[in-house]
Amino acid sequence: MPQQGTTEQRSLAHWAEEGRAGMEAFYALAAEDYRQMVAARDWATDLRGHAHGDAVSVLDVACGSGKFPAELQRRGLADAVGNLRVEVDLLDPSAFSIAEARSVLEAPFVPRGEHECRIQDLPDDVGGFDVAWATHALYVVPPTEIGAGIARMVAAQRPGGFGAVVHAAADSHYLRFAAAFQATFAPDTVPFTSAEQVREALVAAGVTPAVTTIRYDVGHPDRRVIEGFLQRCAFDDSVPLERMETEGAVGEYLAAEHGADGYRFTQVVDVITWERPT
Repeated sequence: MPQQGTTEQRSLAHWAEEGRAGMEAFYALAAEDYRQMVAARDWATDLRGHAHGDAVSVLDVACGSGKFPAELQRRGLADAVGNLRVEVDLLDPSAFSIAEARSVLEAPFVPRGEHECRIQDLPDDVGGFDVAWATHALYVVPPTEIGAGIARMVAAQRPGGFGAVVHAAADSHYLRFAAAFQATFAPDTVPFTSAEQVREALVAAGVTPAVTTIRYDVGHPDRRVIEGFLQRCAFDDSVPLERMETEGAVGEYLAAEHGADGYRFTQVVDVITWERPT
C-alpha cells in the first residue's frame, strides 16, 4: 500500500538520513533541473543589483539539499560577484535539509539564520531580505495554502527586493507523474501545486511576475535509478517500478515516456521573478 500521511508529511519523511539512497537516485536525474535554471538567468546580476554595500541577504525557501547554491558555486558565482558576500538564511521544515544545505555553502555564500518551518509559518518578525528564492521547492505546499506561503515570502522581502520561484508547470513531468500516481495509487493525497498556481498567488500578493519557461528532458539508463527517481517524485517508495509500468494512469504515462534508449521525461519549468513594490 502507498505510504500514509499528507503529501507534506510524506515529503518530510523522505528528507532524512534513511532516505538518502532515494535522494541520490532522484538527483541522478534532477541535477539537470539545477543546471538548467542556473543557465537560464544571470543570477549574479540579480544579487549584485539588490545588494547593500558589500553584502546581500537571501532567504532560501525550502532549501532542500542546497542544490541551487551549489550549482551557482560550480558555475563560478564567486568570480561573477567579486567581493560581494551573499548572506543566506535557510528555511525548511526539515532540520536534516537545513544541515545538508548548510554543509554545501561555500564562498560567496555565508550561512546566517536558520528557520525550521514552512514558509507560511515563518514568524512575522523575520524579514527585510534583499532576495528571496524558492527553487523546485513548493510542490507539496497544498494548493489551498500556496497563497499564504507566497504572501509570506513576498512580505519577507524588503521593498524593492528581488524574488524568484523556479517551479514546474502543469504539463511538466513532475506534475503529470504526480497526478497519474495519485489517480492510480493514492487517491486521497493532496495534489502538487503548479507553477500556474504560484503565478496566481504572486499576483494576489500584489507583485507583477515575469516568467521565462524552459524545456528539457531528463533520463537515465539504469532502471533502479529510474525507480528511485519516480518514487521520490511521488514521495512514496512502496510501489516498485514494475507495478507503476502496468497499472492505471501511471502505466499509461510511463508507456508514453519510454523509447529505444529507455525513459525520457520532459520538464516544463517556469523561472518566475519579481521585485517587491516600494
